[in-house]
Formats: sequence, structure tokens, C-alpha cells
Amino acid sequence: MSGIFILSIIAIYFSVLLFIAYLTSKKNTDNDTFFRANRQSPWGIVAIGMVGSSISGVSFVSVPGMVRSIDFSYMQTVFGFFIGYVVISFVLLPRYYKLNLTSIYSYLQQRIGKHAYKTGAAFFLIAKTIGAAARLYVVTRILQTSVFDSWQVPYWITVCGTIFLIWLYTHRSGIKTIVWTDTLQAIIMLVALVLMVVQVSEKLHFEYGTLFSNLWADSHSRIFVFDDWYSKQHFVKQFFSGVFIAIVMTGLDQDMMQKNLTCRSIGDAQKNMLSYGFSFIPVNFLFLVLGFMLLSLANQQHIDLPQSADQILVLFATTYLGNAVLLIFIVGIIAAAFSSADSALAALTTSFSIDIMGVENESKLKATKIRKWIHIAFSLLFILIILLFGALNNKSIIDTIYIIASYTYGPLLGMYAFGFFTKRITNDKATPYIALSSPIICYLLQVYSTKYFSYSFGYELLMLNGFLTFVGLWAFSYKKTNKAFNIETSLDSILTKKRND
Repeated sequence: MSGIFILSIIAIYFSVLLFIAYLTSKKNTDNDTFFRANRQSPWGIVAIGMVGSSISGVSFVSVPGMVRSIDFSYMQTVFGFFIGYVVISFVLLPRYYKLNLTSIYSYLQQRIGKHAYKTGAAFFLIAKTIGAAARLYVVTRILQTSVFDSWQVPYWITVCGTIFLIWLYTHRSGIKTIVWTDTLQAIIMLVALVLMVVQVSEKLHFEYGTLFSNLWADSHSRIFVFDDWYSKQHFVKQFFSGVFIAIVMTGLDQDMMQKNLTCRSIGDAQKNMLSYGFSFIPVNFLFLVLGFMLLSLANQQHIDLPQSADQILVLFATTYLGNAVLLIFIVGIIAAAFSSADSALAALTTSFSIDIMGVENESKLKATKIRKWIHIAFSLLFILIILLFGALNNKSIIDTIYIIASYTYGPLLGMYAFGFFTKRITNDKATPYIALSSPIICYLLQVYSTKYFSYSFGYELLMLNGFLTFVGLWAFSYKKTNKAFNIETSLDSILTKKRND
């Protein structure tokens, strides 16, 4: 398939996105539209779009490749995700709606203090910027190798062009546009996934019954791991890591929560979250089924697989499965990657505008101007980090993202847990130091536990990180009721003494 044909499909695809952006930005482009879509988004539309944002281009390349090394055990994490989404629906969302938040990190200021608020926002900005850049790196590398290398286009131009297109359809109405474009992109991604499964089935001469009978008979179909506690794939580690990964990477993530906060009511937001969380299970299972089928095809046709698991699907799509699959793959991965990148860019702009720059205290005109410049700045930052990531990364992308999350979202987990589940008052000035110390301690524990005890931490680092932050906040805290009682008692004593005198 010629590069010109692929480029033409991409051009048509982006033309549709720009048309949607035009329709959604005709009436209003102020900050309330950009940040909250005027709270008029239908919950069903938001739910579909969130599937695309969560899956991203990473799942296209990493999840199918996981089957070779860890079988279907990733499903243990996915089951944990769903429990995490239930917690978000009934614990976090009601609090966010009650406080009428635009940035969810404003909660930390109301509950703990200004230092916690700025620290929480800073950790999100770091985590989301790196994570979103890693996801975009996936799609830009695939576009480069499948299209632009043959035209001798430098990689940095591919990256700049990709970011410019995302900026172009998001810069006016932000989340209001993204709610609708992400829905389209999620549908395209899911259709592409199903079509790829069908195409590979035909290559294998699998029918529906044959596919699943072969799957269950294969050693790679193992989902649950209970026999080796030291394994990163042990059920307890994977399941509870999934619960907390969902809570922090969705419930404590401005990107994902910003879409929920555009719903008309708390009831709509909860329906959105639960339906989205449930749909995540079959979608990820289908990705793993695709990975199993690719391994079967490689075994059947004696194909040498690449060392990197992330390259398995790319190899088949570009070399062995024909032009139809290549086209489906390119469109699907672009849809998946862009549906996560556009909302990430909007969320980063929102958080920095409100949490760092305080635009809500400015005039409407000045606030809109500041937001536009911040949007441009994060677009440029994306370009820089993607190029750096391309030079340095040599691991599975999805594994890298979860490791980053363990270190950066852990302090957020600890701060929110302290705020939600205690009534104590902590020394807010100590919060930044506690939040920075926790990841450092976790890193040292990881190094020395591997060296001396042959135990390697997995995603449970996230829980440990959050726990250390929680303990640190507790250590610098006191009971609110007792403190208030002591102050009131002291004042009463002073007043009584003065009256007596």
C-alpha cells in the first residue's frame, strides 16, 4: 500500500475531526467551555470517549505483545480496574460534584492547604505530560516507519506535524470538542480491533468455536497466578495494583475526571463511570486474544518474532497481514493515540491554568488569553519529550507508563486518602517534602529488596508510595476536634478570668 494512500486516509480522518471542532466551537470558546463543556455533555457519549482515552495507542502495541511473556495474566489487573472504577463512582465523584470543582486538585487546598494543592497539581502535571508523550511516541514512530521513512521525512517533522494537528482541533473549545471527537475515535478504534481479529482469524483458518477451543488448550491462556508470590504476576499483586491504578490514573487524574465533570449531574457521571469501567474488561480481553492469535500465526508460519513485545503487532500489520490490515491498523492506532493525547493536552492546560496560574481570579478576557498560551506551551513541551523518549526508551511502553504512575501518582493517592478517610489536620508546609520523600524511599526499597532479598516490586509500588505519603501526613498531624476544643477551652478560661478580675 502506497504512503500517499495512507496519508490520504489520515487527511480525510483529520478533516472529520476539524469539522467536529468547528461545529462544537461555533457558539462559545470561553474558559468554561474549554474546561467543563458548560456541563452539558451526555453521559453515554462521555463513556464511549473515555474508553478510547484509556486504551490509547499503547494498548494496540503493548497489550497483544504481553501474551508472549505473561500469558493472559494482565486480565487480573483489568478486573482490579473495575473495582477501582466502582470506588471512583461512589467515593470520589460525589465529593467532586458537591464541591463543584473544575480542577480536582482544588479539593486538596480546601481539605489540607495550599502547599498540598500545588504539590498535587505538580505531580499530576509531571505524570500526565510524560505519560501522554509516551503514548504519542508510539503512534509517531509507527507513522514514521510505515509512511514517512520512505519519503525521507525527518522524525522531528512527523512529531511536530502530529502535535500541530492535535492543537488545531482542540485549541478553541477544548473538552467540549474532545468529548465528541473522542467518541468518534473510540468507535473507530474498537471497529479496527474487531476487524483485525477477524482478518487474523481468516489467516489462521479459525472459526469462532475453533478460536476459543485452541485458546483454552494453549498454555498462554492462563489468567490467574497463585503459585509464586515472588512473581510480579501473582493475583494479589496484580488485582490490587489494578484497583489502585484505576483510582489514581482515573479518579485522581484531571484528564479523566474532567470529562466526568462535564456531565449534567452526579447521577449521569456515575452511570458514565460504571458503564465505561465494565466495557474495559471485554475490550482488553479482545486485545489479548489478538495477541494469542498472532503468536499462533507466527508458530504456524515459522515467523521470527522481534525481541521487543511492542513490535509484534507492528511486524504483522506492516509485513504479513496484507494492505487491508495495515490500513485498519494505522487508522485504529491513530484514533486510539489521539483520543488520549487530545484530552491529556486539554487537562494539562486546565490544571496549569487554574492550579498554577489561578486564571479563575482574572478577568474573562485575560483568563482566556492566558489559557491559549498555556495550551501552546504544552504542545511544544510534548514535542520535546516525545523526541527525548524516542532517544532513551527501550522497554515496553505500557510497563514504563505504569512505573511512572507508581512514582508520580503515589503521593496523590496518599494525600487524597488522608483527606477522605481522616479528619486530622496536618502541617501543610511539610506536604511537599513528604510527597517528594515517598518516591525516593520507594526507589531505594526497590533497589535493595531486589539486591538482598530477590524480591522485585511490580505495580504494588503505587500502593507503597501512597501508604508512605499517608503515614508522613499522619505523623505531622493532630486531631481537629481536640485542637479546636483546647483553643475554645483556653479562650473560655481567659474570658472567665477577666470577668472575675
